[in-house]
Amino acid sequence: MILRAVLILGVSFGGMAVAEPVPAYDLLFREGTLDTIDRRGALLYRRTVENARDPQSADNATGEIALGFATEDGVELAELDFRQGERHRIMGRFPASVGNPMIMVFYEQVVRDMAATAGGSPFYIRNRVKEAMTQSVEVVPGTAEVAGRAVATQTVVLHPFEGDPNHARMQGFGDLELTVTMSDEVPGWYHALVATTPDGAYRSETVLTGEGVKP
Repeated sequence: MILRAVLILGVSFGGMAVAEPVPAYDLLFREGTLDTIDRRGALLYRRTVENARDPQSADNATGEIALGFATEDGVELAELDFRQGERHRIMGRFPASVGNPMIMVFYEQVVRDMAATAGGSPFYIRNRVKEAMTQSVEVVPGTAEVAGRAVATQTVVLHPFEGDPNHARMQGFGDLELTVTMSDEVPGWYHALVATTPDGAYRSETVLTGEGVKP
């Protein structure tokens, strides 16, 4: 699956936050975010999922994700390897030239979790999330610690089911909040991707933990 076909990808935006609202996809699906990553290594992420209504599924989804690189038919690919201790499996391969596929992995996990926990059509849920990602949003400047130093970040917050006619039937997911923190100074662009419900029953967090060896 080519990431470009999943959602509209935006043109590049600068590393600093902007004062006026901007289309969220310009930041969330920025191209070229893997161009400077050493192909001999990997980006390492920690994904932690908590779901009070389905703790077993949350445990199964919690682990490490290593983003390495491979070549197939002359095309350079970003390869995602999910690890739990000694066990691991390939989650997917995506054209590296397009950008970092971690954003897609993040929101697809949330869509699956919500559909399994609250019921409802995953297609409907996914479409609402996609729609939220194309809306104009305010960008919040901040800082984060990366490799022992403070870097400038920009964060967007999305509420995909705000005002949804099915809000009351979503078992807390109607107030789902998606928060993505990014920076030009963070390898691979994404520092943290977090989905939470205000009742505390659900949380999915993916955070860059560093760079390491290729799996």
